[in-house]
Amino acid sequence: MFDRVAELTVRWPRAVLVVASVLVAAMSVVGVGAFGKLVGGGFDDPDSQSTQASRVIDEKFGGEANLVLLVSSGTQRVTDPAVEQDGRQLVADLRKEPELGNIVSYWDTQSDSLLARDGRSAMVLAHVKGDESTREEHAHDVIDTYTGRYEGLTVQAGGGTAVGAELSEQVLKDLLLAEIIAVPVTLLLLLIVFGGVVAALLPLAIGTVAVAGTFAELALLGSITDVSVFSINLTTALGLGLGIDYALLMISRFREQLALGTSVADAVRTTVHTAGRTVVFSAGTVAVALTALLVFPQYFLRSFAYAGVGVVVIAAVGTLFVMPALLMLLGHRINSGRLPWPKADRHRRRAPFWGRLAGTVMRRPVLSSVPVLAVLLLAAAPLLGVTFGTPDERVLPEDAASRQVSTALQADFAGDDEAAIQVVADGSVNYAAVDAYAEKLSLLDGVVRVEAATGTYAQGKAQAPGPANEALERPDAQRVTVIGTAPPKSDDAQSLVQTVRDVAAPAGAKEVLVGGGDAELLDTKDSIASRLPLAGGLVAVTTFILLFLFTGSIVQPVRALALNIISLAAAIGAMTWIFQDGHLSSVLGFTAQPMDTSMTVLLFCIAFGLSMDYEVFVTSRIKELHDEGESTKDAVVHGLGHTGKIVSAAACLLAVGFFAFATAKVSFMQMFGLGSGLAILIDAIAVRGVLLPAAMRLLGRSAWYAPGPLRRFHQRFGISENGPASSHATAGVESISMKESARNA
Repeated sequence: MFDRVAELTVRWPRAVLVVASVLVAAMSVVGVGAFGKLVGGGFDDPDSQSTQASRVIDEKFGGEANLVLLVSSGTQRVTDPAVEQDGRQLVADLRKEPELGNIVSYWDTQSDSLLARDGRSAMVLAHVKGDESTREEHAHDVIDTYTGRYEGLTVQAGGGTAVGAELSEQVLKDLLLAEIIAVPVTLLLLLIVFGGVVAALLPLAIGTVAVAGTFAELALLGSITDVSVFSINLTTALGLGLGIDYALLMISRFREQLALGTSVADAVRTTVHTAGRTVVFSAGTVAVALTALLVFPQYFLRSFAYAGVGVVVIAAVGTLFVMPALLMLLGHRINSGRLPWPKADRHRRRAPFWGRLAGTVMRRPVLSSVPVLAVLLLAAAPLLGVTFGTPDERVLPEDAASRQVSTALQADFAGDDEAAIQVVADGSVNYAAVDAYAEKLSLLDGVVRVEAATGTYAQGKAQAPGPANEALERPDAQRVTVIGTAPPKSDDAQSLVQTVRDVAAPAGAKEVLVGGGDAELLDTKDSIASRLPLAGGLVAVTTFILLFLFTGSIVQPVRALALNIISLAAAIGAMTWIFQDGHLSSVLGFTAQPMDTSMTVLLFCIAFGLSMDYEVFVTSRIKELHDEGESTKDAVVHGLGHTGKIVSAAACLLAVGFFAFATAKVSFMQMFGLGSGLAILIDAIAVRGVLLPAAMRLLGRSAWYAPGPLRRFHQRFGISENGPASSHATAGVESISMKESARNA
């Protein structure tokens, strides 16, 4: 394959670039439509009990309350005639909105639960209709129309839908700010790394191809399935980052060949066979890690698999075809626009620092690696106390309107109706059974009251029998609402959900479904935890197979997996120390809370994939030198001498894009950006610079071990370095078989 690609780009570079330009233009046109098709939400398991309960409530009861309007009257009580008139007018206008249903207010029910303790505020609950793709849009329309000053009232919007709408809007703002910061900084670093204007601009071409192609993919997928709007963040950060990584590897190898006196055509051929092969294999390892996200039912996580795999594959294909064509046309002009500080012979010499570092580590592997391991394990220690949650209003800044409403509801009202546990009994359940069931629920610890079609209950007794409530009753189903004292998303609130689920179903019920916000959190954690072994197993097994095919050793994949897990544990442990334990909260401006379950899984998969990216960068050069006859020690020293600067530069450039998310106002975006950037730097510097050479020195000849049958399998089916004859002549070496390299280890 690499022979054909090399010859295609050498013989017809202009034709390749014309075709690529047409494809990028077409993808850009299609990709613009992605922004109108991507949706928010997607954190819940569609098959969980809580989601089923929400679905039944939507179908049979008009939907549960997902929008809360906090209505304040200033210094007057909401029961004053003038205030009450304005309040009733507000409710009447809301009932005219086609996007709203199940509107309940204090002025209609006179329920104390909807009245603030000081009597100056009241709640209006409503259900915003629509699915994930339309609900937030409807919520925006209602919020824009009714919040602020309304007659003599002040109206603020909160609740799940308002939080989701404000969250999506804030994420887009954060993304724009991050790009405004990251792009110029990245351009400056590219100039420093490449030492020339022309070479520095080439990675942007690959980044453009990757981002445009992935947006087109997301637009097409968004037409047939739910795709999260948050996938945009990964597309831009990873597209630009991988474009830079892959282009840096290709350009460095091309310049290296030109510095040796190779012709432009042969330099391109060698670059495709060596760096191009590494890029393809590296992309495969990153894609495998991201594919594991498809095992989770939440489309929030699945969307990152769509975006991540797409951007990796498109970046690799673009690098394999577009970059060699550009290099062929530019030739020695790749060094045009040279800046004054690079030395003229920089491409003739191996990076001295990384070579010296590898040599020092391999002379004293234990003494060099133990302090690094100790620091990484110390950073990982906070994982011993990690807890997990799902996004709520606390991920927004304190001045966000929906968060202020939530804070007011918890502080000023006796129980948050919008955060109540929703119980649906499917079947023909008579009033006597509902009455007995509601009484049992009201006796549970932590329950303020229970509302059912038969009345309101507290402490095992009916407090307000009243007439049947149509919002809680249907001929074939009954709905019961349980309001508790525990703060939403707390451990006590989740325990209450499980306790309610353990209560025996009322007589006549075919099935009882328990939902609500805390039930969704509980189900999401269980859903992700139950699939983590499968996802982790898939990543481990596929990575092992790919690295075996690449190296011909069964020891190298195990070594790579072990080192990657250590570096990831350190990065995620540091994020736990910051975002769960609250350190640096005053600096970054977030509220400490449990680690976001979905974002932590995403961080692991992204960071694991990128760490394998650098693993392949380094190992490919070590294996190349080892196959050419160098001992394991010399291959590691010289391999890191060749690739150390490339990997460290690529890591810094990629980390900049992720670190830019630290400016976000949404805390889980801060966590994802800082965690990804930190994981990349830990891997590129501590693991590749110290732990890898130490492990290779301690393993010695066994580093390349494989049982006889597997060695023969690799010789037949493995990925080997077989470049064109001219390339090997230029380098002054010939490839040798895996068997010969094993003997020379």
